[in-house]
Amino acid sequence: MAGSEEILHIFPDYMRERWRKVAAAPDNLQEIRLRIGKEIIIISDNKEWYLGDDGELTEEHEKSVLISERDMEAILNHICEYSLYAFADEIRQGFLTIPGGHRIGLAGQVILQEEGKIRNMKHIGYMNVRISHEIKGAADGVLPYIYEDGKLLDTLLISPPGCGKTTLLRDMIRQVSDGNRYAKGMNVGVVDERSELAGSYLGRPQNDIGMRTDILDGCPKVLGMMMMIRSMAPKAVAVDELGCEEDMKAVYQVMRSGSRIIATVHGDSLEDAMHKNFLTDIREQKVFGRYILLGKVKGKCMVKAIYDRSFALCYE
Repeated sequence: MAGSEEILHIFPDYMRERWRKVAAAPDNLQEIRLRIGKEIIIISDNKEWYLGDDGELTEEHEKSVLISERDMEAILNHICEYSLYAFADEIRQGFLTIPGGHRIGLAGQVILQEEGKIRNMKHIGYMNVRISHEIKGAADGVLPYIYEDGKLLDTLLISPPGCGKTTLLRDMIRQVSDGNRYAKGMNVGVVDERSELAGSYLGRPQNDIGMRTDILDGCPKVLGMMMMIRSMAPKAVAVDELGCEEDMKAVYQVMRSGSRIIATVHGDSLEDAMHKNFLTDIREQKVFGRYILLGKVKGKCMVKAIYDRSFALCYE
């Protein structure tokens, strides 16, 4: 779980008194949205709040503090330890990972290279602080379904945004790696393209993702899956958010190597996911052994259904 001091440390000393009350309830905190000249918006308990001048959360728009250009620049410099150059690679990708595994999304003016690739970002005027919540045991309920006769099944998590798929995947990785009542632990290779699973800071994971887990942080999925297979010989490979045909080609290569795959994809339902163009072969060839559908029921994230290889219900 997030800690109060981790939240406060996001901000320079002169701002911390204003943020102290927000940081005092880190378990409820989900996002902090900062936009120069605009109201500070806090997402807590799945509800939107404004930050008042006294540090209290308020629903009243007119009582909100506005973030100044000076404050935004101070926050960015503080996060980057007053060396933006040292964090240039992360800024170029549009996010920074900080101690605790929390992730700060950035937006501003993009500077392109001649070949159309992003060279840098300047005039950063927007930040989205996403608070990392590591929930050990989140995968307890799905473990009985992802093993068969003591062997891990290739598993695809299907979820709309904001329904806990990364939290679930993270704990699945930890329990597969450490071992559980259904099977012994195995070597797991994690390709953490957006630094969300391990929450690595300076190359070290801030989240517990298992004793037998190796991580490629900030590496594109396609390249990373192949690197993992060649260099670390994992028994299972885990990736977040499959999104194109190239991703699926890499998944097939992982499977052909003899490794299991645990992956996620955006989708509102099994049907929605299976009708994505890049998942056509999955539908026709019944590639995965399990499909786990996540969603919200009365505002709470939960597993809605689990399907087997033939798309028959295992759990609802």
